[in-house]
Amino acid sequence: MGKFVVKNTKTGIKFDLKATNGQVIATSEVYTGKPACLNGINSVKTNAVVAGIEDQTEEGYATVKCPKFEVYKDKAGEFRFRLKAKNGQIIAVSEGYTTHDNCINGIESVKKNAPEAEIVEE
Repeated sequence: MGKFVVKNTKTGIKFDLKATNGQVIATSEVYTGKPACLNGINSVKTNAVVAGIEDQTEEGYATVKCPKFEVYKDKAGEFRFRLKAKNGQIIAVSEGYTTHDNCINGIESVKKNAPEAEIVEE
């Protein structure tokens, strides 16, 4: 089972969603306080399960209503995803993946791990 790891940064507090193998599969923005960070975690838990996938790397892709995972290519040519809540706010982002399939696998890992993931502090 995955886990949300909450940790302090120089400018606030953030979380990483880690898969069972310990690999980071999604990261949050930096929040100003712990309550906001925990709200972000709860938002990921509820939105990840119902979110569709909008693949912006496909030509003429279909727009998907939020909540959704947006798949895109970054400036370095790597595939990434961002999870948007119902209100359109980005609540988690991925690392860069070298292949489209690995990016989609990352999304599936978030959908699988987030709902039951425990919350731990570092």
